[in-house]
Amino acid sequence: MTASPMAALDNAMWNCLSQDHERYAMGAGATRRYARGFSPILGFADPQAPDFEALNGLADPGEQFYCEQWTGVPPRGWQLLSEATMLRMWDTGRVALPSPAQTVPPIGHLRSLDPTDPADAQRALDLALLTRPGPFGPRTLELGDYVGIFVEDTLVAMAGERMQIGVWREISGVCCRPEYTGRGLAALLMQQLLRRQRARGQRTFLQVMSANDRARALYERLGFAVYRAIPVRVVERVAATT
Repeated sequence: MTASPMAALDNAMWNCLSQDHERYAMGAGATRRYARGFSPILGFADPQAPDFEALNGLADPGEQFYCEQWTGVPPRGWQLLSEATMLRMWDTGRVALPSPAQTVPPIGHLRSLDPTDPADAQRALDLALLTRPGPFGPRTLELGDYVGIFVEDTLVAMAGERMQIGVWREISGVCCRPEYTGRGLAALLMQQLLRRQRARGQRTFLQVMSANDRARALYERLGFAVYRAIPVRVVERVAATT
């Protein structure tokens, strides 16, 4: 029996890190993490029985990671910092995209972010630290196309591509400086990325915290639907005690 194409999203973090993004990953066996500098995400082949011991030597004290579906007791050497419910959503394709000529920002200018430019990498990291759209690192721009809206030299909004699982491509890092919200910048950037992904024959998914009603409403207007609700945790590696 052929598995549904949607099945790749059932354990997306593991499927990404053990397949398409294995070159960006560290770890072996049934445990993977993005290498240092990328988004702090863990993937487990069996999220309900994660092998944290496989991260010995691969996670430093004080490092924090996101992981999905695991609901057990933290093992020795790890502590639970937070837990929530995340919605994994997918683009149904029901909403037509505006033409490129219509995707002109009402302020500033739109351009792609350059992962080889330290200034762009720092701008993206600073905006992510300010707005906290999810796990983000100084090298996250290397994982895919990122686009931003600039007012003069200030990055005021961005969105980009992070995880990839076969035909599936994630839109991630959608964020906007607080003083520029409500102007349709996030929708415009997402439409830019959706256009690129559809042209490549890719399917799009994204993730949003269940409590973020505003973001979810935006994604639904753009044609996204909830695939499933998933427990997500932030865990921290703690220093060994003698």
